[in-house]
Amino acid sequence: MKIIAIGRNYPEHARELNNPIPREPVIFLKPDTAILRNKECFYLPDFSTDIHYEAEIVLRIVKEGKHIAEKFAHTYISALTVGIDFTARDLQKQLKEKGLPWELSKAFDHSAPIGEFIEVNKEDDLSAIPFKLAINGITVQTGNTKDMIFSFQALISYISARITLKQGDLIFTGTPAGVGRVYAGDILEGYVKNQKLMHITIA
Repeated sequence: MKIIAIGRNYPEHARELNNPIPREPVIFLKPDTAILRNKECFYLPDFSTDIHYEAEIVLRIVKEGKHIAEKFAHTYISALTVGIDFTARDLQKQLKEKGLPWELSKAFDHSAPIGEFIEVNKEDDLSAIPFKLAINGITVQTGNTKDMIFSFQALISYISARITLKQGDLIFTGTPAGVGRVYAGDILEGYVKNQKLMHITIA
């Protein structure tokens, strides 16, 4: 199982970090050791003092595929949930300034919490899914997949032309605006269509 993550897939998030709007998907990878299961604790690492949350919809792939046409891409999605792409923002800034890859700031242990998955049917409309993240009961991020630059189908087609997708792979599809820092004691709750799917405590 691999984790494929998409950067800058919501225009307002790209703008809030002063990044250009991409013409093609921005892709990076996380190892399976980045996974943090629902209701577990995330322990702040000692190599960063500025860990940011980035809530996003996560897709689970149901079967192997390569060079998948967009019109068939929906058949490769078995389920979805809300997840968080934890980012060591201070470390990411240093890496970007040196022109180096982001992985050390994105792929560290437990940097990819995921909630409980909702099964996806062929009839489901995936083009306008609302989701949100609350911290200590206060909503800090709201998003809707209709605002993505690259749709689920476009992402699956683009990725599979370069990286073979396999059963169980996860795709983090990008975060909307509103990212920010987490602190010890914070409780993060993720929702899809007002259904709570994720509960993570920061320690």
